Amino acid sequence: MGCDRNCGLIAGAVIGAVLAVFGGILMPVGDMLIERTIKKEVVLEEGTIAYQNWVKTGTEVYRQFWIYDVQNPQEVVANSSKIKVKQRGPYTYRVRYLAKKNITHDPENHTVSFLQPNEAIFEPSLSAGTENDTWTVLNLAVAAAPHLYPNTFVQVVLNSLIKKSKSSMFQKRTVKELLWGYKDPFLSLVPYPISTTVGVFFPYNNTADGVYTVFSGKDNINQVAIIDTYKGKKSIYAVFAAEINLKGIPVYRFVLPSMAFASPLQNPDNHCFCTETVISNNCTSYGVLDIGRCKEGKPVYISLPHFLHSSPDIAEPIEGLNPNEDEHSTYLDVEPITGFTLRFAKRLQINILVKPAKKIEALKGLKRNYIVPILWLNETGTIGDEKAEMFRKRVTGKINLLGLVEITLLSVGVVMFVAFMISYCACRSKKVK
Repeated sequence: MGCDRNCGLIAGAVIGAVLAVFGGILMPVGDMLIERTIKKEVVLEEGTIAYQNWVKTGTEVYRQFWIYDVQNPQEVVANSSKIKVKQRGPYTYRVRYLAKKNITHDPENHTVSFLQPNEAIFEPSLSAGTENDTWTVLNLAVAAAPHLYPNTFVQVVLNSLIKKSKSSMFQKRTVKELLWGYKDPFLSLVPYPISTTVGVFFPYNNTADGVYTVFSGKDNINQVAIIDTYKGKKSIYAVFAAEINLKGIPVYRFVLPSMAFASPLQNPDNHCFCTETVISNNCTSYGVLDIGRCKEGKPVYISLPHFLHSSPDIAEPIEGLNPNEDEHSTYLDVEPITGFTLRFAKRLQINILVKPAKKIEALKGLKRNYIVPILWLNETGTIGDEKAEMFRKRVTGKINLLGLVEITLLSVGVVMFVAFMISYCACRSKKVK
C-alpha cells in the first residue's frame, strides 16, 4: 500500500516535471515554428499571401488636403505685413488603389523595386466642400519667377508679362486647380516654349511615383515593405514611440522625429537641404527642408503641418497657425512579428519661398522673405475590420494560443511536480517516525 502511494506520488512528480520541461521546450521551438510559417507567407516574393496583398492593396488609402486661405493679400503686397491664413478643408481623395508596376526583385540585397501609379478620386462625402471651392492662395508662377530667372533683364521682361496678364503675388483658385493644375495667364504670355500649366501636384493622374525600393523581408521579416530608398535616395526615418492596440492587434507606433527636419548643425544628414544661407540664417533655422533640386529649381520647401517642430523664425511671418502633435505628426503602426504596417498617417506641408524682387512689381513691396504655406496633406490608411479579423486568426490568434498552451503546460507541470514532491517527502517523513 505504502509503495503504491509513494510510487504514485513519484509518478505524478515525474509527469509534472515532463509537462514543465515540455512547456519550456515548446517556447523556443514553438516560436521558431511560428516564425518559420510567418516568414514563409509575409516575405515579398511571388506566391506569398503578403505579396498578393502588397501588389494591389485592398486597404483604402485617402489623402486629405487643407488649403491655406490668405485673408489679407493686399496688406502683404503693399506693406509686407504678416500673412494671415485660415485652413480650409479637408478635401479628400482616394489614392494608391492601382496595382504597383515595373516590379523587380533583387535577391542579393533582398529588396523589391517598383513604381506606384498615381490616380486620385474625389470623395465628396469625406470632404468639407467641393473641388470648385475657391480660395485666395499664393500665385505659384509669380512667386517662382525670380528664383528661376535671377537675371535682371529677364526679370524686367517677366514683369511686363506679369502686369499684362494682371497677375499678382496672390490669386484666387479652385481646390481642383490648385492641386491638379491650371493654365497660368502669365506663363501663357512667355514668348518661348515652356510649360504653362501650374499646380502643386501637376502632373499627377496617369503618372507614376517612384522608383521605390523596399525590403522584401527575406533575411529579416521585421523589415518587410520598409522603404530603403526613394528615387535612388535614402528615405526619411522613424523612431519607436509606444506600444498600442489596433483592433485587437498589438502594434508598435513609430513617429517621424523632429530631428528629421533639424538644421544641419543639429543633424548633419540634412546638409544637402540647406542651400540658402540667408534664408536659413546660416543653416541654423530648422523645421523645413528645401527640395528645390527635386522640383527643377522651384523654391519648394516641405515641413510638418503648421510648421510643427520648426524654429520660431520660420513661422513668425505667418498668422493663423496652430501646430499640435496629435493632428500634425506622422506615424506608422507596425505589427512587430510580421513587420506589416497596419495603419499610417503621413502628414506633410507644402511651402513656397517668396523673396523681394525689385524688378517685379508684384514682389518689390516685400521687405522680408516668406516661406508661405500653401497646403498640408494627411495621407492615411488603416487595416479594414475584415482583414484585421483574418490577421488575428492567422497570426496573433495562433501566437496567443501557443503562448497560452506554453504557460499552461509550464505552470501545471511545476505545480504538479512541487505538490507531488512535497506529498512524497511528507509521506517519507511520517514513515521514518
